[in-house]
Order: sequence, then C-alpha cells, then structure tokens
Amino acid sequence: LLDERFSAMDDAQQKTLAGDDAFKLYDTFGFPLDLTEVICAERGYEVDKDGYETALQKAKEQSQWAGQEKAITDVYRDATAQLPEGGVRFIGYERSEERSKLLAILKDGALFDQLDGSALEGVELVFASTPFYAESGGQAGDSGVIVADGMRFEVHDTQRPMTGLVVHKGTLEQGALAVGSEFELKVDSAKRDATRKNHSATHLLHLALRRVLGEHAQQKGSLVGPDRLRFDFTHGEPLTLEQIREIEDIVNERVQWSAPIQTEVLSMEQAKERGAMMIFEEKYGDTVRLLSIADSLELCGGTHAKNTGDIGLFKILSESGVAAGVRRIEAATGMNAVAHVRALEDQLSRAAKVAKSGGGDLAEKIERILAHDKQLEKKIEELQRKLMEGGGSGGMDALLASARDVGGAKVLSVQTEITDRGALRELAEKLRDRLGDSVVLVGSAAEGKAQLVLTVSKSLTSRFQAGNLIKSVAEKVGGSGGGRPDMAQAGGTDVTQLGAAIESLYSVVEQTTAP
Repeated sequence: LLDERFSAMDDAQQKTLAGDDAFKLYDTFGFPLDLTEVICAERGYEVDKDGYETALQKAKEQSQWAGQEKAITDVYRDATAQLPEGGVRFIGYERSEERSKLLAILKDGALFDQLDGSALEGVELVFASTPFYAESGGQAGDSGVIVADGMRFEVHDTQRPMTGLVVHKGTLEQGALAVGSEFELKVDSAKRDATRKNHSATHLLHLALRRVLGEHAQQKGSLVGPDRLRFDFTHGEPLTLEQIREIEDIVNERVQWSAPIQTEVLSMEQAKERGAMMIFEEKYGDTVRLLSIADSLELCGGTHAKNTGDIGLFKILSESGVAAGVRRIEAATGMNAVAHVRALEDQLSRAAKVAKSGGGDLAEKIERILAHDKQLEKKIEELQRKLMEGGGSGGMDALLASARDVGGAKVLSVQTEITDRGALRELAEKLRDRLGDSVVLVGSAAEGKAQLVLTVSKSLTSRFQAGNLIKSVAEKVGGSGGGRPDMAQAGGTDVTQLGAAIESLYSVVEQTTAP
C-alpha cells in the first residue's frame, strides 16, 4: 500500500501521506503510526497526524465496542480522581513486596466498594502504592499475587491506562475485596528477574548495533518480557552472520565484566550534559532516570539487573525485516538463552547421529550426502528416460501407439514418474518428433505438486497454441501456466487431479478444433 501511495504522491507532487491511508496501515496491516512516520521520513514524506486521529476516532465511534470503551475510560477517570496527589506510588525499584491500601475495584467498566467470589476474572485493582511495574517503554507489566487472610488475587498483568493510575489486572481466586483494606502485594520475582535481564540486555544490544553498523542504527521500538526481548532498529539491509556474531560478542563481553548497573534521577538538562542517549522518541518530563550499563548511558524508566553479570548469556534468536529500513532482532538471556543453545546442540547431535559423524566433520558429511543424493536423482532420471525410450510394453513404442487422432492431429497425453522438468521437456519433444505433426503433453508429480510440459509441432501452431492449451489443462490441478506457441509449461497444487488433467487434453484439443 505504501509503495502505491508513494507513487501516486510523486505523480501528484504531494509530500504528505493522507491520514486515512496511515490509519488503514494500522487497522489492516498492524503498522503503528510512529513506524509509518519513520518509513515516510526516510522517503522524504510527512504524515497527516490530524487526519489519522480523525480516522481513528471515526472507526471507534462506528465499532460495537465504542460505548464499552467510553465506559472503561470514564471509570479509569473516576478511579484516578481517588488517587493521592502524584498518583499511585511505585516502589518496585527498591523491593518486590509491599503492604498497601486498596483504593479502587474495577470490573466491566464499573467501580465497586467491595467484591467477593471465586475464579472471578476481569478484575482490576488500584492501590496507593505498588511494587508491580506497569507496562511502559516496551517492558511488559509485572505479574504476581495479592493476598490477605482468606483472599488470593492472581495478577496477570499490570497497566497504566492514565497518567498516575496503575491497575493490577487479574482473577479473584477466592475471598473478598474491600476498598480501604490493606493487602500484601507480591511480584513474581522469577519473571521480574528474567525481564530485568532482558531489559538490561536491550541497552547493551543498542550499544553493540551502533558500534557494528554505525550511529544510524537507532532504536525504533522494543518489547521486553521474561522469555525474550524484541528490538527494532533502523538499518537498510539484513545483517550478515559475521555482524550478528560481532554484536553478540560485544554484548557478552560486557556481561563478563559484571559491571554495576546504576541509575540516577536527574533533570533533563543534567542528563543531556552527561551525554545520555534518549530512546526511540520517548516523551520525557523535566526529571528523568539515567541508566548506566558498562559503557552505555541512556534514559530509561524500567527495571534492570543489578550488574551485567546477572544477564548470564546473550544469544540472538532471529533477525528479520519488519518494514523498509527497519530491522528486528529477537534475543534471549540467562537460562532462556542456555535453553536455546541446548536445543541447537540437540539438533546437531541428532543430525550427527543420522550422518554417522563424530561432530567435527558433520558439515562435510552432510555435503557429501546431499551430493550423493543429487547424483542418485540424476541416475534415476536417466534410467526413467531410458525405460520410456527403450521399447517394449512399457517403453516409448507403447506410448506412441496410444496416441489418438483428434481433429486431424495426433494427440498424446501421458503421465510419467520423471520428476526433473528438463527431462520431462526432453521426453515431450522426443515423443512429438517421433509422432510427426502432433500435440504432446507429459505430466508428473514432484514434491507434492503437479508439473506439466506441453509441446506442439510448429506445423500445427496456427491451429493449436501450446500456451492456451496448457492453461486449460492446468486448471484441473489448481494451477496455471504459459509459454510459446510450440512449447509451454505449467504447475499445480492439486496432485490428486493430475490423472484427470492429463486425460483432459484430448477434450481440450477437440473443443479447440470444433467449428
């Protein structure tokens, strides 16, 4: 869609992408507005943000859940009004447990003073203070439990729907909740620690990317959870294996340093004077949190490991493109990275066992096996050709004898075991030449797909076009094809109909000759 719009905008000498188009990219293809802006900026265009917001609002008003969304927004606003000045106090940097007063209970777009039940889902709780980190800056929200005598609440996620408001989303497993009561809030420490490692690793990854690729490699988004991290950055081409290894080495070298990870709360001006890097176009206030990890200095508000050694191991799982000029790395740290390496070792071990290799010569053995397999395939193809040409009941003579006279032309359509397309073509040409003025179709199944080769004697091309004939035949196997008047090829996905497609040539030729 973007390429089409860019072309149309160039023709009209426009430099602004319409808001409706930007919203369509989000609504249909999942492109967030900031990513669309990045892509447009790289091509010298702007985005009509006001038009985007108008389209977004219109879509919300037209949707069935518009009323529900308004109710939820209103109840969040009501809950925020009950907060102390400054909003919910986050104490998760210092500890993972806290005793706090319950300020609000939310469910289904409504506020409750009390709530009781068992296995009651979709409940949201607001406390005066919390050790639970609310999803922000790409870091996933904390999970854990909230307990009191006879009451247990499972926190599945923590969100910040409005400034100052933190909601703990989850299930009331048992017991009763009452506004004004105090409860014990306990973060899942194992998940928190795993998330911390991944978050700290994203900063080292950002540093490594700039070192290896250049300063243009800037963060454009991230997602940090307990299992893995995802990091989007600006770069115009896929990373090479050598670059990926160099990036991993830079990160793991700093992991081995066991360098302390330190944070400071400073004014924005002080942070700038210290040379701090600001991450992916975040909106910062007058006071910011400066994060120092080894030789990386960035602004960040998330939770982090205590030192780089806590990360344990950093391993890139994948690298891919998500948009023009934007690449994505997925990686794991700690025991999740170890598990990934062990899975790769298991695969190598199984491959070595199959190849009867001690491990050191595995690649060479696989190459020899593949080369031998290719040689065998060629020998099989050659034997199949010789069998087809060798006469007798199963040879070429028998095939030639099965040709039919249709509309004054000899027509032959056969199915063979030959899988090589070049060999199919060679066989079709030999059959055509032996028959004289003729139409010949040869088909076979290869790797779960149908393949067809059709040839027409040049003396008959004024009556029969190979490309037209094969298109009609290929429809039977759910495919298509084309070619020259005297030679055409086709393929299809429905191998079960290959026999019917082969047989259909006779009726197709007959219909072509009909007045």
